[in-house]
Amino acid sequence: MAKTIKLNHITKIEGHATLTLAIDNGQVKRCELGSYEGSRYFEGLLKGRKCYEAPELTSRICGICSCIHTITSVQAVENALGIKPTEQTQMLRELIILGERIRSHAAHLYFLSLPDYLGFESALAMGAKYKEEVLRALRLTKLGNEVVSTIGGRAMHPVSAQVGGMLKLPQQKQIDELRMQLQDAQTDAVAAGKLFAKLKNPAFDSPTEYFSLSDGINIPTLDGDLVSQSHRFKKEDYPKYLEEYHEPYSTANFVVKKEKRYLVGSLARLNNNYRYLSKNAKKVINDAKVKFPITNPFMNNFCQAVELIHTIDKAVEICRKLKIKEEAPAELKFKKSRGIGVGEAPRGLLIHDYEINNKGDITKANIITPTCQNLLNMQEDIRTFLPGVLKLPEKKLVLEIEKLIRAYDPCFSCSSHFLRVKWVKK
Repeated sequence: MAKTIKLNHITKIEGHATLTLAIDNGQVKRCELGSYEGSRYFEGLLKGRKCYEAPELTSRICGICSCIHTITSVQAVENALGIKPTEQTQMLRELIILGERIRSHAAHLYFLSLPDYLGFESALAMGAKYKEEVLRALRLTKLGNEVVSTIGGRAMHPVSAQVGGMLKLPQQKQIDELRMQLQDAQTDAVAAGKLFAKLKNPAFDSPTEYFSLSDGINIPTLDGDLVSQSHRFKKEDYPKYLEEYHEPYSTANFVVKKEKRYLVGSLARLNNNYRYLSKNAKKVINDAKVKFPITNPFMNNFCQAVELIHTIDKAVEICRKLKIKEEAPAELKFKKSRGIGVGEAPRGLLIHDYEINNKGDITKANIITPTCQNLLNMQEDIRTFLPGVLKLPEKKLVLEIEKLIRAYDPCFSCSSHFLRVKWVKK
C-alpha cells in the first residue's frame, strides 16, 4: 500500500520547513526536506554597503546565532583589509561566541529535545516532575546571555565587536565576576552531560563525512582549516570543494562537497577534535564509555552536552587570562580585495565571503550557513531511518522523525512540535 506523509508546518521555529515522504510497500520513494522561509536576500543587501556595516547587517540573519554571524563577518572584512586583531580582541570575541553557544545548547537540549525523551510534549509540561532540570536550563541560558551582554554590549546582535577591534571594553571587575559565575556553572554543565549520556537513543548508524574547523591545537571557534576525516583545506579554497544548489521544494540552499552530503555541528566538531576537550568534558565521555568517532546523528544531543562542559571550561580559562587594557580600534584602509571569515556557530560551520572595492564598498558577498550544509545529510538520514520505524503507530512514527530532525538542531526547525501531520493514502 502506498502512502504519503506530509509534515506541513513546524511551529515556534527560526523559519519554516516541510517534509514530504512517499512510501510504497515499505520502500521510501520520495523524501523531501525543505525550507519555505521567504527569501531574505542578505547577500544582495550587503552589495553596495560599506564593508564595516556588514557585521551589523548580517547579525540579523539569525536571532539565535547573531554573535557568530557578527564576528565571522568582522573576520572576513579584516581578512580583506589585512587587519590582524590583538590578542585581547581575539579573546573577547571568543568569549562572545562561547556565551552564545552556552545559551543555544542549553535551550536546545532542555527545552526542545529533552521533552521527547522524557515523554512530555513540552518543557513546560515536564516542569512539575523535572523542576531541577528546567531550573538548570534557565540558569545556563541566563549565564550565556550574561556573557554576551557583558562583552558584546547587549544580549542579542552584539554591538561592541566591530571591524578593527572592540568599540567598548569591559572592565576587569566585570571579567572577574563573569569568571566566578562561569565557575559556579561548571556543576550544572557536568550534570547536563551526565543526563544526556543516560538517554536512550535509537540504534541508527549513518556514517557520513564530518566537517569542522581544526587548527591542531584546540577546538577552534574562529579560523583554522576546514577538516574532515578524509580532507583538509584552507578556508580560501572552500569554493573548490563546496557547492551550493537549489531544489524546487525548498527556498534554502543545499550544500554538498564534491556532490556528496556531509555533516557539520557538535558531532562533527567532536569527531574531529575530541582529543582537545577539557578535562571535565573528557571525564563525562569516559564515564559514559562513549567512543569516537560517533556515527549516530541522534548523538548530536550528547555531543552538544559535552560541548556545553568544554565551552564553560574554556570561557573560565579565557577570563582567567584576560587582563583588560585600553586599546583603540585599528584604522581602516580600504583596498580592492577579498576576505573570507569562517567560524563555528552552535549548529556548525559558517562561512562569510566578501569582495570589496577601493572605496570600502562590498561588491559581492556569499554566506553559507550550517543548516544549508546539513540539509541533504538530514534528508538522507530520514530516508534511511524511516523503513525501520514504519510499523510504529502513526503518532509514534512522526515523533521518531521529529526527534531525528531536532537532533540536528537546525535553525529552521528547532521547535517543540509539528503543528499538523497529513496522511494521504492511495
